[in-house]
Amino acid sequence: MLKRILKMIGLIIGSILVLIIIVGVLFVNFSPEFGGKATDEKLELYSKSTNYKTDKFVNKEEVRLSFTTGQYVEMIFKFFGTQPNAVPDKSIPVIHYDSTEVATYNSDIPRLIWFGHSAFLLQVNGKNILIDPMFGEVPAPHPWLGKSRFSKSLPIEIEKLPQIDAVILSHDHYDHLDYGSIIKLRSKVKQFFTPLGVGNHLIEWGIAESKVKELDWWDEVQYGDFTFACTPAQHFSGRGIGDNAATLWASWVIKNKDNSIFFSGDSGYNTHFKKIGDKYGPFNFAMIECGQYNEQWKQIHMMPEETVLAGIDLKADLIMPIHWAAFKLAFHTWTDPIERVTKKAKEMNLPIATPKIGEPIFIDKKSGFPHSEWWKK
Repeated sequence: MLKRILKMIGLIIGSILVLIIIVGVLFVNFSPEFGGKATDEKLELYSKSTNYKTDKFVNKEEVRLSFTTGQYVEMIFKFFGTQPNAVPDKSIPVIHYDSTEVATYNSDIPRLIWFGHSAFLLQVNGKNILIDPMFGEVPAPHPWLGKSRFSKSLPIEIEKLPQIDAVILSHDHYDHLDYGSIIKLRSKVKQFFTPLGVGNHLIEWGIAESKVKELDWWDEVQYGDFTFACTPAQHFSGRGIGDNAATLWASWVIKNKDNSIFFSGDSGYNTHFKKIGDKYGPFNFAMIECGQYNEQWKQIHMMPEETVLAGIDLKADLIMPIHWAAFKLAFHTWTDPIERVTKKAKEMNLPIATPKIGEPIFIDKKSGFPHSEWWKK
Protein backbone atom coordinates (compact mmCIF):
# COMPACT_ATOMS: atom_id res chain seq x y z
CA MET A 1 0.00 0.00 0.00
CA LEU A 2 2.80 2.43 0.97
CA LYS A 3 4.67 1.67 -2.27
CA ARG A 4 1.52 2.33 -4.27
CA ILE A 5 0.97 5.68 -2.52
CA LEU A 6 4.60 6.72 -3.04
CA LYS A 7 4.40 5.71 -6.70
CA MET A 8 1.23 7.75 -7.13
CA ILE A 9 2.84 10.79 -5.45
CA GLY A 10 5.84 10.39 -7.72
CA LEU A 11 3.63 10.28 -10.80
CA ILE A 12 1.76 13.39 -9.69
CA ILE A 13 4.98 15.32 -9.01
CA GLY A 14 6.45 14.15 -12.30
CA SER A 15 3.33 15.16 -14.18
CA ILE A 16 3.39 18.61 -12.58
CA LEU A 17 7.05 19.08 -13.51
CA VAL A 18 6.38 18.00 -17.10
CA LEU A 19 3.41 20.37 -17.27
CA ILE A 20 5.54 23.24 -15.93
CA ILE A 21 8.22 22.52 -18.53
CA ILE A 22 5.65 22.36 -21.35
CA VAL A 23 4.06 25.64 -20.25
CA GLY A 24 7.50 27.24 -19.97
CA VAL A 25 8.55 26.11 -23.44
CA LEU A 26 5.26 27.31 -24.95
CA PHE A 27 5.57 30.65 -23.16
CA VAL A 28 9.15 31.23 -24.36
CA ASN A 29 8.35 30.20 -27.94
CA PHE A 30 5.01 31.94 -28.41
CA SER A 31 5.01 34.96 -26.08
CA PRO A 32 5.84 38.12 -28.07
CA GLU A 33 7.71 39.69 -25.12
CA PHE A 34 10.81 37.68 -25.97
CA GLY A 35 11.24 39.54 -29.24
CA GLY A 36 12.82 38.55 -32.54
CA LYS A 37 15.97 36.96 -33.87
CA ALA A 38 18.47 38.03 -36.49
CA THR A 39 18.20 36.76 -40.06
CA ASP A 40 21.18 35.05 -41.68
CA GLU A 41 21.90 38.28 -43.55
CA LYS A 42 21.95 40.22 -40.29
CA LEU A 43 24.23 37.65 -38.64
CA GLU A 44 26.64 38.02 -41.54
CA LEU A 45 26.64 41.77 -40.98
CA TYR A 46 27.19 41.41 -37.22
CA SER A 47 30.11 39.04 -37.79
CA LYS A 48 32.06 41.96 -39.28
CA SER A 49 31.90 43.86 -35.98
CA THR A 50 34.99 43.77 -33.76
CA ASN A 51 32.54 43.36 -30.86
CA TYR A 52 31.18 40.04 -32.22
CA LYS A 53 33.01 36.77 -31.66
CA THR A 54 31.89 33.11 -31.89
CA ASP A 55 28.24 34.08 -32.55
CA LYS A 56 27.97 36.46 -29.59
CA PHE A 57 28.67 40.08 -28.79
CA VAL A 58 31.48 40.64 -26.30
CA ASN A 59 32.90 43.30 -24.00
CA LYS A 60 36.32 44.73 -24.76
CA GLU A 61 37.64 43.24 -21.54
CA GLU A 62 36.68 39.87 -20.10
CA VAL A 63 33.80 40.08 -17.65
CA ARG A 64 33.46 37.41 -15.00
CA LEU A 65 30.61 37.46 -12.53
CA SER A 66 31.87 36.31 -9.14
CA PHE A 67 29.23 33.80 -8.07
CA THR A 68 28.62 30.08 -8.48
CA THR A 69 25.52 28.34 -9.82
CA GLY A 70 24.46 27.64 -6.24
CA GLN A 71 24.83 31.30 -5.31
CA TYR A 72 22.83 32.25 -8.41
CA VAL A 73 19.93 30.02 -7.34
CA GLU A 74 20.19 31.44 -3.82
CA MET A 75 20.00 34.98 -5.21
CA ILE A 76 16.82 34.17 -7.13
CA PHE A 77 15.12 33.06 -3.92
CA LYS A 78 16.51 36.10 -2.12
CA PHE A 79 15.22 38.42 -4.82
CA PHE A 80 11.65 37.23 -4.38
CA GLY A 81 12.02 37.33 -0.58
CA THR A 82 11.78 40.32 1.72
CA GLN A 83 14.61 42.72 2.58
CA PRO A 84 14.28 45.76 4.88
CA ASN A 85 13.68 49.06 3.06
CA ALA A 86 14.22 47.44 -0.35
CA VAL A 87 11.12 49.26 -1.63
CA PRO A 88 9.46 52.49 -0.45
CA ASP A 89 6.69 52.11 2.12
CA LYS A 90 4.42 54.25 -0.08
CA SER A 91 4.29 55.46 -3.67
CA ILE A 92 7.12 57.91 -4.32
CA PRO A 93 6.26 61.45 -5.54
CA VAL A 94 5.65 62.15 -9.21
CA ILE A 95 5.23 65.51 -10.95
CA HIS A 96 2.59 65.28 -13.67
CA TYR A 97 2.30 67.09 -17.00
CA ASP A 98 -0.52 68.32 -19.17
CA SER A 99 -0.30 66.75 -22.62
CA THR A 100 -0.70 70.12 -24.35
CA GLU A 101 2.21 71.64 -22.43
CA VAL A 102 4.44 68.70 -23.37
CA ALA A 103 3.38 68.82 -27.02
CA THR A 104 4.07 72.55 -27.35
CA TYR A 105 7.47 72.80 -25.61
CA ASN A 106 9.65 74.52 -28.21
CA SER A 107 12.63 76.09 -26.44
CA ASP A 108 16.27 75.92 -27.51
CA ILE A 109 17.02 75.06 -23.86
CA PRO A 110 16.91 71.25 -23.66
CA ARG A 111 14.44 69.87 -21.12
CA LEU A 112 14.56 66.34 -19.77
CA ILE A 113 11.68 64.65 -17.99
CA TRP A 114 12.65 61.58 -15.96
CA PHE A 115 10.16 58.68 -15.74
CA GLY A 116 12.19 56.83 -13.12
CA HIS A 117 14.86 54.17 -13.65
CA SER A 118 16.51 54.98 -17.03
CA ALA A 119 13.59 56.38 -19.04
CA PHE A 120 13.63 59.99 -20.25
CA LEU A 121 11.88 62.37 -22.60
CA LEU A 122 14.33 64.90 -24.07
CA GLN A 123 12.76 67.99 -25.63
CA VAL A 124 14.55 70.78 -27.51
CA ASN A 125 13.60 73.03 -30.43
CA GLY A 126 10.26 71.29 -30.86
CA LYS A 127 11.87 67.84 -31.13
CA ASN A 128 10.98 64.93 -28.84
CA ILE A 129 13.44 62.12 -28.12
CA LEU A 130 12.64 59.18 -25.86
CA ILE A 131 15.49 57.32 -24.17
CA ASP A 132 14.98 53.72 -22.96
CA PRO A 133 11.20 54.22 -22.67
CA MET A 134 10.29 51.49 -20.20
CA PHE A 135 6.86 52.64 -19.00
CA GLY A 136 5.54 49.24 -17.91
CA GLU A 137 4.58 48.19 -14.40
CA VAL A 138 6.98 45.22 -14.08
CA PRO A 139 10.40 44.74 -15.78
CA ALA A 140 9.82 41.12 -16.76
CA PRO A 141 8.19 39.04 -19.52
CA HIS A 142 5.27 38.32 -17.17
CA PRO A 143 3.94 40.24 -14.12
CA TRP A 144 4.50 37.20 -11.90
CA LEU A 145 8.24 37.31 -12.65
CA GLY A 146 9.00 40.77 -11.27
CA LYS A 147 8.09 43.42 -8.72
CA SER A 148 6.02 46.51 -9.37
CA ARG A 149 7.15 50.06 -10.03
CA PHE A 150 7.74 52.29 -6.96
CA SER A 151 5.38 54.99 -8.24
CA LYS A 152 1.70 54.49 -8.98
CA SER A 153 1.75 56.81 -11.99
CA LEU A 154 4.00 58.34 -14.64
CA PRO A 155 4.63 62.05 -15.36
CA ILE A 156 2.53 61.60 -18.49
CA GLU A 157 0.92 58.45 -19.81
CA ILE A 158 2.09 56.94 -23.10
CA GLU A 159 -1.22 57.64 -24.81
CA LYS A 160 -0.85 61.37 -24.07
CA LEU A 161 2.71 61.75 -25.33
CA PRO A 162 3.17 63.86 -28.48
CA GLN A 163 4.68 62.55 -31.70
CA ILE A 164 8.17 61.24 -31.00
CA ASP A 165 10.97 62.10 -33.41
CA ALA A 166 13.37 59.43 -32.17
CA VAL A 167 13.61 56.60 -29.66
CA ILE A 168 17.09 55.63 -28.47
CA LEU A 169 17.57 52.22 -26.84
CA SER A 170 20.63 51.07 -24.89
CA HIS A 171 20.04 47.29 -24.80
CA ASP A 172 17.34 44.66 -24.72
CA HIS A 173 16.89 43.86 -21.01
CA TYR A 174 13.31 44.14 -19.76
CA ASP A 175 13.93 47.19 -17.57
CA HIS A 176 15.05 49.13 -20.68
CA LEU A 177 13.15 47.58 -23.60
CA ASP A 178 9.52 46.91 -22.75
CA TYR A 179 7.23 45.16 -25.23
CA GLY A 180 4.04 46.81 -23.96
CA SER A 181 5.56 50.29 -24.11
CA ILE A 182 6.86 49.78 -27.65
CA ILE A 183 3.47 48.53 -28.86
CA LYS A 184 1.78 51.66 -27.51
CA LEU A 185 4.52 53.93 -28.89
CA ARG A 186 5.09 52.46 -32.34
CA SER A 187 2.51 54.58 -34.19
CA LYS A 188 3.91 57.77 -32.60
CA VAL A 189 7.62 57.25 -33.44
CA LYS A 190 9.39 58.39 -36.58
CA GLN A 191 12.69 56.56 -36.05
CA PHE A 192 14.30 54.08 -33.65
CA PHE A 193 18.05 53.91 -32.96
CA THR A 194 19.50 50.80 -31.34
CA PRO A 195 22.75 48.90 -30.87
CA LEU A 196 23.33 46.00 -33.28
CA GLY A 197 20.70 43.29 -32.98
CA VAL A 198 18.20 45.12 -30.79
CA GLY A 199 16.29 46.29 -33.84
CA ASN A 200 15.25 42.68 -34.54
CA HIS A 201 12.92 42.81 -31.53
CA LEU A 202 11.28 45.98 -32.86
CA ILE A 203 10.78 44.48 -36.31
CA GLU A 204 9.24 41.37 -34.74
CA TRP A 205 6.83 43.69 -32.91
CA GLY A 206 5.54 45.22 -36.13
CA ILE A 207 7.80 48.22 -36.64
CA ALA A 208 8.88 48.80 -40.24
CA GLU A 209 12.52 47.94 -40.87
CA SER A 210 12.96 51.34 -42.53
CA LYS A 211 12.22 52.96 -39.16
CA VAL A 212 14.95 51.03 -37.34
CA LYS A 213 18.62 52.02 -37.48
CA GLU A 214 21.17 49.73 -35.78
CA LEU A 215 24.62 51.02 -34.85
CA ASP A 216 27.89 49.52 -33.63
CA TRP A 217 30.12 51.11 -31.00
CA TRP A 218 31.63 54.39 -32.23
CA ASP A 219 29.18 54.60 -35.13
CA GLU A 220 27.55 58.00 -35.62
CA VAL A 221 24.39 59.02 -37.41
CA GLN A 222 23.09 62.48 -38.27
CA TYR A 223 19.39 62.92 -37.60
CA GLY A 224 18.09 66.41 -38.28
CA ASP A 225 20.01 68.80 -36.04
CA PHE A 226 21.31 65.94 -33.88
CA THR A 227 24.30 63.66 -33.97
CA PHE A 228 23.70 60.34 -32.22
CA ALA A 229 26.81 58.32 -31.38
CA CYS A 230 26.58 54.74 -30.19
CA THR A 231 29.34 54.34 -27.62
CA PRO A 232 30.70 51.44 -25.52
CA ALA A 233 29.32 50.04 -22.29
CA GLN A 234 30.41 47.05 -20.20
CA HIS A 235 27.35 44.90 -19.76
CA PHE A 236 25.48 42.02 -21.47
CA SER A 237 22.12 41.32 -23.13
CA GLY A 238 19.35 38.77 -23.52
CA ARG A 239 15.60 38.35 -23.10
CA GLY A 240 15.07 34.60 -23.11
CA ILE A 241 16.64 31.16 -22.97
CA GLY A 242 19.70 30.78 -25.17
CA ASP A 243 19.92 34.37 -26.44
CA ASN A 244 22.56 35.71 -24.04
CA ALA A 245 24.72 38.32 -25.84
CA ALA A 246 22.80 37.89 -29.12
CA THR A 247 22.43 41.69 -29.25
CA LEU A 248 24.83 44.51 -28.46
CA TRP A 249 24.60 46.86 -25.45
CA ALA A 250 25.66 50.50 -25.56
CA SER A 251 25.78 53.97 -24.12
CA TRP A 252 24.82 57.01 -26.24
CA VAL A 253 26.01 60.51 -27.01
CA ILE A 254 23.38 63.03 -28.12
CA LYS A 255 24.73 66.28 -29.59
CA ASN A 256 23.44 69.35 -31.35
CA LYS A 257 25.20 72.63 -32.06
CA ASP A 258 24.76 73.88 -28.50
CA ASN A 259 24.63 70.81 -26.27
CA SER A 260 26.33 67.50 -25.62
CA ILE A 261 24.48 64.93 -23.53
CA PHE A 262 25.59 61.46 -22.42
CA PHE A 263 23.44 58.47 -21.50
CA SER A 264 25.23 55.51 -19.93
CA GLY A 265 22.70 52.71 -20.36
CA ASP A 266 23.87 49.90 -18.07
CA SER A 267 27.57 49.46 -17.46
CA GLY A 268 30.30 48.48 -15.09
CA TYR A 269 33.03 51.04 -14.51
CA ASN A 270 36.02 50.86 -16.85
CA THR A 271 38.26 52.88 -19.14
CA HIS A 272 35.58 53.32 -21.81
CA PHE A 273 34.17 56.33 -19.94
CA LYS A 274 37.45 58.19 -20.28
CA LYS A 275 37.68 57.25 -23.96
CA ILE A 276 34.17 58.62 -24.54
CA GLY A 277 35.03 61.78 -22.59
CA ASP A 278 38.20 62.30 -24.62
CA LYS A 279 36.36 61.84 -27.93
CA TYR A 280 33.04 63.59 -27.26
CA GLY A 281 33.42 65.55 -24.03
CA PRO A 282 33.00 67.79 -22.26
CA PHE A 283 29.32 67.09 -21.67
CA ASN A 284 26.70 69.56 -20.47
CA PHE A 285 24.85 66.71 -18.81
CA ALA A 286 25.52 63.03 -18.18
CA MET A 287 22.90 60.49 -17.07
CA ILE A 288 24.88 57.69 -15.42
CA GLU A 289 23.80 54.36 -14.00
CA CYS A 290 23.58 54.19 -10.21
CA GLY A 291 21.46 51.35 -8.89
CA GLN A 292 20.83 47.60 -8.96
CA TYR A 293 24.47 46.92 -8.06
CA ASN A 294 26.22 44.32 -5.93
CA GLU A 295 29.88 43.53 -5.29
CA GLN A 296 29.32 40.16 -6.98
CA TRP A 297 28.30 41.78 -10.27
CA LYS A 298 30.01 45.19 -10.14
CA GLN A 299 31.64 44.51 -13.52
CA ILE A 300 28.26 44.96 -15.21
CA HIS A 301 26.59 47.44 -12.82
CA MET A 302 28.90 50.04 -11.31
CA MET A 303 28.84 51.02 -7.65
CA PRO A 304 27.54 54.53 -6.70
CA GLU A 305 31.02 55.90 -6.03
CA GLU A 306 32.07 54.75 -9.49
CA THR A 307 29.15 56.69 -10.98
CA VAL A 308 30.89 59.87 -9.85
CA LEU A 309 34.25 58.69 -11.21
CA ALA A 310 32.57 58.00 -14.55
CA GLY A 311 31.19 61.56 -14.56
CA ILE A 312 34.69 62.92 -14.03
CA ASP A 313 36.11 60.69 -16.79
CA LEU A 314 33.38 61.95 -19.13
CA LYS A 315 34.26 65.59 -18.32
CA ALA A 316 30.63 66.22 -17.40
CA ASP A 317 29.55 69.61 -16.05
CA LEU A 318 26.56 68.00 -14.34
CA ILE A 319 25.66 64.37 -13.68
CA MET A 320 22.41 62.65 -12.78
CA PRO A 321 22.23 59.19 -11.16
CA ILE A 322 19.80 56.93 -13.01
CA HIS A 323 18.71 53.27 -12.88
CA TRP A 324 17.10 53.72 -9.46
CA ALA A 325 13.78 54.89 -7.90
CA ALA A 326 11.57 52.62 -9.98
CA PHE A 327 12.27 48.90 -9.55
CA LYS A 328 13.84 46.46 -7.11
CA LEU A 329 16.43 44.50 -9.10
CA ALA A 330 19.13 44.05 -6.44
CA PHE A 331 19.44 43.66 -2.67
CA HIS A 332 20.42 47.15 -1.52
CA THR A 333 17.89 49.51 0.09
CA TRP A 334 16.00 51.68 -2.34
CA THR A 335 17.73 54.86 -1.10
CA ASP A 336 21.26 53.45 -0.90
CA PRO A 337 22.17 54.50 -4.49
CA ILE A 338 21.23 58.15 -4.07
CA GLU A 339 22.70 58.47 -0.58
CA ARG A 340 26.07 57.08 -1.62
CA VAL A 341 26.35 58.89 -4.94
CA THR A 342 25.43 62.30 -3.50
CA LYS A 343 28.00 61.85 -0.73
CA LYS A 344 30.73 60.97 -3.23
CA ALA A 345 29.77 63.79 -5.62
CA LYS A 346 30.08 66.27 -2.77
CA GLU A 347 33.51 64.90 -1.88
CA MET A 348 34.64 65.21 -5.51
CA ASN A 349 32.98 68.64 -5.96
CA LEU A 350 30.94 67.40 -8.93
CA PRO A 351 27.47 68.98 -9.41
CA ILE A 352 24.69 66.38 -9.25
CA ALA A 353 21.02 66.64 -10.21
CA THR A 354 18.54 64.73 -8.03
CA PRO A 355 15.08 65.41 -9.48
CA LYS A 356 11.84 63.86 -8.36
CA ILE A 357 10.27 61.70 -11.04
CA GLY A 358 8.83 64.16 -13.55
CA GLU A 359 10.68 67.19 -12.19
CA PRO A 360 12.10 69.02 -15.24
CA ILE A 361 15.85 69.26 -15.79
CA PHE A 362 16.86 72.19 -17.97
CA ILE A 363 20.31 71.94 -19.55
CA ASP A 364 21.12 75.58 -18.96
CA LYS A 365 23.41 76.95 -16.26
CA LYS A 366 21.17 79.97 -15.75
CA SER A 367 18.19 77.79 -14.84
CA GLY A 368 19.94 75.79 -12.15
CA PHE A 369 19.04 72.15 -11.59
CA PRO A 370 16.94 70.13 -9.13
CA HIS A 371 18.96 68.98 -6.12
CA SER A 372 16.54 68.47 -3.21
CA GLU A 373 16.83 65.39 -0.97
CA TRP A 374 13.22 64.41 -1.66
CA TRP A 375 13.76 60.73 -0.81
CA LYS A 376 14.29 61.68 2.86
CA LYS A 377 10.78 63.10 3.14
